[in-house]
Amino acid sequence: MAEQERPETYLEGYAEALTRACATRRKLTRDELDSLRIQGERAAEVGIGLRALVRAHLAAAQAVRGELVLAARDHLLPCVGQAVDAFAEGHERAQRLAVRQEEAARREFVDDLLYGRSDLGRLAERAVRFGLLLSHAHAVAVAQSSDPFGDGHHHTRRVESALVARFGDRRILLTTKDGHLICIAPGDQSDVLSFFAKQAYAATDGGRVAVGRPHPGAGGVVHSYEEALNALDLADRMGLEDPVLHASDLLVYPVLTRDRQAMAELVRSALGPLKGARGGAQPLLDTLTAYFDTGCVAAEAARRLSLSVRALTYRLDRIHKLTGADPGNPVHRYTLQTAVIGARLLDWPRQDL
Repeated sequence: MAEQERPETYLEGYAEALTRACATRRKLTRDELDSLRIQGERAAEVGIGLRALVRAHLAAAQAVRGELVLAARDHLLPCVGQAVDAFAEGHERAQRLAVRQEEAARREFVDDLLYGRSDLGRLAERAVRFGLLLSHAHAVAVAQSSDPFGDGHHHTRRVESALVARFGDRRILLTTKDGHLICIAPGDQSDVLSFFAKQAYAATDGGRVAVGRPHPGAGGVVHSYEEALNALDLADRMGLEDPVLHASDLLVYPVLTRDRQAMAELVRSALGPLKGARGGAQPLLDTLTAYFDTGCVAAEAARRLSLSVRALTYRLDRIHKLTGADPGNPVHRYTLQTAVIGARLLDWPRQDL
């Protein structure tokens, strides 16, 4: 064992201070306590555990006890208590500083990683420190909740503990950002993200998780992260109720909105006449949404809208008369359903197109 790794190395002046204090039956002086705090900091900086250091202090105190006169021995225990307390204070202070520095470095790395703001080569080097090999493909899962996630939040700790217990030292990075809980895992370990989604959902008693597709390299992490965020945003706009969303299952929506102008024109052309209905377009748009979401089963759509089947049929007939498109006709249905999806994506009719 190297000299700097031996607990005894950090007991300089300790036995002498105990001897002097016991001889005069006084407390340790401020200078003696400050010296012990400094040595506690130094020991923490080289990674020596506090238990080993306390054992060394007790062993040294036992040696001092044998050299004290009988009358002074009763004063030894209070002095040892003072000394160990000061030493532990310095050790803990250094540990807290190291944790803060590690947290700052981790937060800076996460920001650079998720925003792609750093040199990719340097980012890959830093990633190793946090357990990621950016030469491999990675996928990102993002969890959201009504109670925002934060570092040290009890939901965050619960999910982290579950991941560590299940997967041990696999190359997984768990972090928080903008109120979301984020898990980055190797792209070929879908079981990790599935387990993360289950734990995040359970921890928040609801919430929602989106999983991006695996992509290679540091830029791939950014891409997967953005896919997961977009999936969460899409779920809000589309009213999707699934607790776990996979970006790979939602690729049709970005395709549909890639030409926003064309989609807006379709919505105006196919659904614009609904604005002329009594009560406006929204009730009839909700009717089409429920009808298509239930696979065009009128009874189920009516139940979702708290309507009678007769009332739902009347609404569908009204839509047919206003738009000229029959929701029950397979040819017309595709156009109407695509337009309904576009309306939800573009927030029509609340937003003018």
